[in-house]
Amino acid sequence: MKRSKLDTIDLQILAALQEDGRITNVDLAKKVGISAPPCLRRVRALEEAGFIRGYHADVEPKALGFEVTVFVMVGLHSQAESDLKAFETYVMGLPLVRECHMLNGEIDFILKCVAPDLATFQSFLTEHLTPAPNVESVRTSLTIRQSKYLPGVPVEMLEEMLEG
Repeated sequence: MKRSKLDTIDLQILAALQEDGRITNVDLAKKVGISAPPCLRRVRALEEAGFIRGYHADVEPKALGFEVTVFVMVGLHSQAESDLKAFETYVMGLPLVRECHMLNGEIDFILKCVAPDLATFQSFLTEHLTPAPNVESVRTSLTIRQSKYLPGVPVEMLEEMLEG
């Protein structure tokens, strides 16, 4: 199922599941206006085609004691593909790193990190990130507050493009 093969119902299914991954198939089918069996077939096809990566609980970090969120900008000495992949592999093994994005420009990677407190983050920074192989520079920005959080993508824009 390629992107061009998605129809309005597929997009409605994706939007509904993105909003509530625990919705029952029966409720999902009602929401998108089809019966349950074809709805389930469509969901399975969307999963198999890679449009749905998985399902997870959206946990509250502060409720679990993770009070600190920091964005870390990392510059590397070498941008050879093998060195970029080595850094990506290294950060995969660091639990405090929740997201890793390679960037174009002055910074090679931006990491989203969480920690219970500043002392824990500082230890992580000095013991694991700064001394990591090929790391040339590390800059951090501590999050003061989060004013918007919408995981996923704006599926409704795709629906508008399909209709237009």
